[in-house]
Amino acid sequence: MRINRLIKNLILSDILIVSSFGLISPIFALFISEKISGGTIEVVGFSWTIYLISKSLVQLPVAGIVDKIKGEKDDFWFVMIGSIIFSLVPILYIFISSVSGLYLVQIVYGVFSGIVIPAWNAIYTRHVDKNHVGLEWSIWGVSIGLGSAIASAIGGIIAYRLGFDFLFIVVSVFSLIGTFFITLVYKDLHKINILDSIISKITK
Repeated sequence: MRINRLIKNLILSDILIVSSFGLISPIFALFISEKISGGTIEVVGFSWTIYLISKSLVQLPVAGIVDKIKGEKDDFWFVMIGSIIFSLVPILYIFISSVSGLYLVQIVYGVFSGIVIPAWNAIYTRHVDKNHVGLEWSIWGVSIGLGSAIASAIGGIIAYRLGFDFLFIVVSVFSLIGTFFITLVYKDLHKINILDSIISKITK
């Protein structure tokens, strides 16, 4: 079975982005307790709550916009801009030292994750090979799962031997590399959007 080029690039991009953030997962609570003033277990819980709520509040409005606008230019830019900004979130962790700063960064992380997810899902769904929908979604899920599992082990090693700051830089770099692969899908997208439709009608 051959997977089309766009799907391959989206999967590769997500492996790099999601797996890079998987490097943080096993040590994030430890980072908060050691590096954030007042960083208790309670703060760890609230920080993830803030991230998840921020992401959830943004996803539905963005999904509505994605569905309303014809074509995929808007989807592409939602994914690109959102991915670039949340790829920089780990760098922000280096500079925060307070609970309020942590919460603010988690809001940024949640908002831009919420922008990316529905747009990415829309592109993937439209271009998945129709006779292999279940298989290609499963390939994506397995790839992300295995990548995150490996990254979780490596993240702990890096943080222990080289420190949190180095780990956060590694995460941002790999996530930005993953974002680069998103640019490769542009030429395979359906590029007609509302503005294009209006222009084409006027020029007929």
